[in-house]
Amino acid sequence: MSGITIWITGLSASGKTTIAAEAARQLDAMGTTPFILDGDALRTGLNADLGFSRADRQENVRRVGEVALLLADAGQVVLVPLISPYRADRDRVRTRHAEHGVRFVEVYLDVPIEVCEGRDPKGLYARARAGQLEHFTGVDDPYEPPLHAELSITPGATAADDAARLVAHVRAEIPR
Repeated sequence: MSGITIWITGLSASGKTTIAAEAARQLDAMGTTPFILDGDALRTGLNADLGFSRADRQENVRRVGEVALLLADAGQVVLVPLISPYRADRDRVRTRHAEHGVRFVEVYLDVPIEVCEGRDPKGLYARARAGQLEHFTGVDDPYEPPLHAELSITPGATAADDAARLVAHVRAEIPR
């Protein structure tokens, strides 16, 4: 079985982790056990030494991309819910996958910042607006949406389980 990296990008609170978890559940029900490389979890271990400067964010994406590549190259279905705000960094991960003949699918959660701020489950937007967090994506640091994502989802218009179903089925729909 060939592996694949399904990279889920979008603003904080856009639903990346929720959709990845539901897609993983659906994939498991279809007989494929995926591996989730969650951005928040990786920042507590592998990337605990990184902050949120542009250089640290680039290194965060590079490291996560290399781990995803290793797993996908070994045949694993890898779900990566990660803000990954800079287009060039995501494109580098895509290129590394292509160099190794490993499939890479970019999924963009197109959620307006106002919706994300309204959700704000960790209070991060409020802290950033109050000046307590620097370099917060969407507030004082940019988010560059993908230009050619294989799948673009607006979770407000699509229920989370339906969005996850689209993500889970992308594995079968993308040519090998």
